Amino acid sequence: MTPVVWLPGQKQCPHLREDCGKVGHRGTVRDYPGFSPSVDAEAIRKAIRGIGTDEKTLISILTERSNAQRQLIVKEYQAAYEKKLKDDLKSDLSGHFEHLMVALVTPPAVFDAKQLKKSMKGAGTDEDALIEILTTRTSRQMKEISQAYYTVYKKSLGDDISSETSGDFRKALLTLADGRRDESLKVDEQLAKKDAQILYNAGEKKWGTDEDKFTEILCLRSFPQLKRTFDEYRNISQKDIEDSIKGELSGHFEDLLLAIVHCARNIPAFLAERLHRALKGAGTDEFTLNRIMVSRSEIDLLDIRAEFKKRCGYSLYSAIKSDTSGDYEATLLKLCGGDD
Repeated sequence: MTPVVWLPGQKQCPHLREDCGKVGHRGTVRDYPGFSPSVDAEAIRKAIRGIGTDEKTLISILTERSNAQRQLIVKEYQAAYEKKLKDDLKSDLSGHFEHLMVALVTPPAVFDAKQLKKSMKGAGTDEDALIEILTTRTSRQMKEISQAYYTVYKKSLGDDISSETSGDFRKALLTLADGRRDESLKVDEQLAKKDAQILYNAGEKKWGTDEDKFTEILCLRSFPQLKRTFDEYRNISQKDIEDSIKGELSGHFEDLLLAIVHCARNIPAFLAERLHRALKGAGTDEFTLNRIMVSRSEIDLLDIRAEFKKRCGYSLYSAIKSDTSGDYEATLLKLCGGDD
């Protein structure tokens, strides 16, 4: 089996599950055929420099190129105009549209590092964002994010997590941030039985809970392995692992372990639920919306779209259309890739 590589246009779904049945590109954004970084850099420069900004050109170029291609545009732009494209976009655009366009020209690992930093900055911590990023990224991605985090902030991701969180929640986040989850697609039946028994002994069977056992198994085993373990757990305890976690644990630690269970079963469904929450209600959660749309556009946004429709009864496209507006809406709809 080809190892997971975190590159645009990857040939294998990085979160392939036994029941996935869809090997190949599940993103809405692909490499643009006949791509020329110099032609694109020049077109973007013209779009920014004129009297008034040509947003249509910016949207068209940046949503129709893969991130790897956008990085080549960034290099070309800097070489030709001695200016950073990111800085020019920031000075020329504003609001949610600006944030989204800057996200599109940021390398994936740096983008995730910045999202993590933002979720830990200021008075309160955005635990939901921390949980979402750390549970849905592959081990390889986590290693690259940690590296990017240190490069940008001159502090380790682990140190910031340690100072902003506490207890079992902190321990589990640090384990995930280490990027040590097994990525093998093979399932070890004996290990699944053993782990299921350990989880049962650590929770349901015990007075009090052995949280470390939950952290160790849920944060280090591969997702296909965990799925099998959860089946075995049901056989032993006559309960779903979710119900046991809800009964035994609490707070952000409970939220994190439940997120891992959902991801092990179906990452696109987990992210579709996150998008649904970001788009419903009085205000839009643009922080979450931008992150999922940008970070999954080359991985599994087609599957997320399908799960969204299944869950909500209406399309992600129509939800975005009714909840956003202007150039921001136009960019998100292009990333969404269709109304189904």
